[in-house]
Amino acid sequence: MKVRHSVLAMTVLLAGITYLDRVCVSITAPLMMRDLGLTPVQMSFVFSAFTLAYGLFEIPTGWWGDRVGTRRVLTRIVIWWSIFTMATAGAFHYASLLATRFLFGAGEAGAWPNVARTFSRWIPKSERGTAQGIFFMGAHLSGGLTPLLVTAMLGIMPWRALFLVFGCVGFVWALVWWRWFRDDPGEHAQVQPEELALIRKGRLPEAPHGSGTPWRSLLANRHVAGLCLMYFTQVYGFYFYITWLPTYLKSTGKLAPFELSVLSGLPLMLSVLADLFGGIATDRLSRRWGPRLGRAVCGGASLFFGGIFVIAGAAAGDLVVSAVLIAIGGGASAFLLGAAWGTCIDIGGSHSGVIGAAMNTAGQVGGFLSPIAAAFLVRHYASWSSPLYLVGVLYLLGSLCWLWINPAQSVDAA
Repeated sequence: MKVRHSVLAMTVLLAGITYLDRVCVSITAPLMMRDLGLTPVQMSFVFSAFTLAYGLFEIPTGWWGDRVGTRRVLTRIVIWWSIFTMATAGAFHYASLLATRFLFGAGEAGAWPNVARTFSRWIPKSERGTAQGIFFMGAHLSGGLTPLLVTAMLGIMPWRALFLVFGCVGFVWALVWWRWFRDDPGEHAQVQPEELALIRKGRLPEAPHGSGTPWRSLLANRHVAGLCLMYFTQVYGFYFYITWLPTYLKSTGKLAPFELSVLSGLPLMLSVLADLFGGIATDRLSRRWGPRLGRAVCGGASLFFGGIFVIAGAAAGDLVVSAVLIAIGGGASAFLLGAAWGTCIDIGGSHSGVIGAAMNTAGQVGGFLSPIAAAFLVRHYASWSSPLYLVGVLYLLGSLCWLWINPAQSVDAA
């Protein structure tokens, strides 16, 4: 195995651990609400506390990775979030749970941009979309299997013990990453000259160390703005899936526990295939037709078909049919992830951590609003169709944003 493939494998494990911790909260939400006496609206703020902190600290942590390297920053991130995953087990009322989840989000912020920064240094330009697709495949595979795992574990332990067990996993990853990884492939003893030449082929020269970050030109860039608006819509919909979908399915009282766990995890399981093939597709199209068409076709089609399927699911009368259509819509929306994060690296170059953080911050704004808006819409309309229709419409609008994005316009080349 080439060393860059081992780096990719480590980031896939990282992605899996993050979703193990995130999805566990949505599955245990009914038990947490029961034991802590929380209302659905209060639980929606618990969900969004994580996302708020995640968004607030995303750009600073992405910038930090650009400045000091992802070996240090990702190690800190994983240790921090592992501590607060375990601390979730100690929540004893609404305020303590709210504070814990906020600090959890603050610690996990910057993980995705720092992975993008790692790929900008370790993955050849022609393989970046595929690498991003495989990375998100690990995240969504973990998220899709977590409902089954959590359901089984809840049969032998209380929900608080789950968070203690899951929190321990991150410490092992952080130790291995710190001891083995290096920020520059040229500094890694196992990298052979042939692999190093392949990694560096076609990579633009980076900005001189200490030259500073051109914040205004980066964040005012129209291609970056298009990425941010597009990602807002994608993450808004995604957070419905990992927060309220299990509660929605359980509230009907029509599903057995096994059916509930399968349908809860189905959107993320379908996303696994979408991640992989979306990443491969965007790289192949980019090599043949150029990065603008290669990224934009995958991104725009992903959100367009995602919106169509979610709206169809909201309108369906049968619960299982509705759940399957909604899951297909979620999977379709994930097809863009290789294109979106590949574009961050294409545009960002030596500032890919900051660009990725800006896009992900916009996404987290959508993620923050999603569970709160869903709770209020359901309470107002007494129907779960209303938040689903909103997700579908946002996906369709997000597909149009790809018309303004040109991955060929790198800020390093400007």
